[in-house]
Amino acid sequence: MIDTSTPADVQATIEQLWIYPIKSCAGISLTEAELTETGLAYDRSWMVVDAQGDFVSQRELPRMALIQPSFKLGQLVLRAPGMLALHLALDAAESPLRVRVWDDAVDAYDMGDVAAQWFSDFLGPDAPAGLKRLRLARFDPEVRRLCSLKWTGGREAVTQFADGFGLLVTSSASLAELNARLAPAGHAPVDGRRFRPNIVLGGLEAHDEDRIGPMHVATAEGVAVIETVKPCARCPIPNIDPETAIASPAVGDALQTYRQDPRMNGAVTFGMNAIALEGAGQWLRVGQVVRADWRFD
Repeated sequence: MIDTSTPADVQATIEQLWIYPIKSCAGISLTEAELTETGLAYDRSWMVVDAQGDFVSQRELPRMALIQPSFKLGQLVLRAPGMLALHLALDAAESPLRVRVWDDAVDAYDMGDVAAQWFSDFLGPDAPAGLKRLRLARFDPEVRRLCSLKWTGGREAVTQFADGFGLLVTSSASLAELNARLAPAGHAPVDGRRFRPNIVLGGLEAHDEDRIGPMHVATAEGVAVIETVKPCARCPIPNIDPETAIASPAVGDALQTYRQDPRMNGAVTFGMNAIALEGAGQWLRVGQVVRADWRFD
């Protein structure tokens, strides 16, 4: 267990845990999640691709936000407005498929024609030309997709279909600060789903997650160590309302006023990408204590 006799600069708690089984679709809030070397179990294990095998996201298809996954009896169940539920066995995979996520081309498995038709029927009618016919891919667990060695300090860390790193850490205080800045302009508060975190920390000041060192989490099995390694530069996805899939510039405009990050050459950031250093196979749970020291780069 964590040695509580040694003072830590920061003590926080895990307030929320989220996974996003299908990249860019809605997330699932969990009370506990298994930590693996690629992040949380089943996070970004599936991905929607076009006819060339290139990934698609809410950037091109905002209605992906309306696809809600859940787990039931060994199945991934997908629901979307106006669609019958799609049931996929968690261990199902059909033919091999080569796919691309950003600059990485990796081996995956096609999930079959029924899944392809379901995604094409829901997303295709409003999709740009070239994105009318879609397929669902599953990450090949034998593949090791490396995170950027530049940001991990040369340490090998792996992820599945996440943009670049296995975990994203935010805090409830950072979201509260954003909402406090939105209010004077008459904007309704937004919730953290727009930022697609895996771990939401409580007990911090706003954006303390930007500057803490390795986080030691006391689990039932021992100690998990998670390190934040790269500020998360934000694309337009946080502007998309996860309830309606309608975009508005309010969130991005607000962040531009105070979150231009010199570490990322002035890009707007919110939250920190992170990797699991220790504790694969342990379970993270809401309410667990997180201890860390300040990082002075």
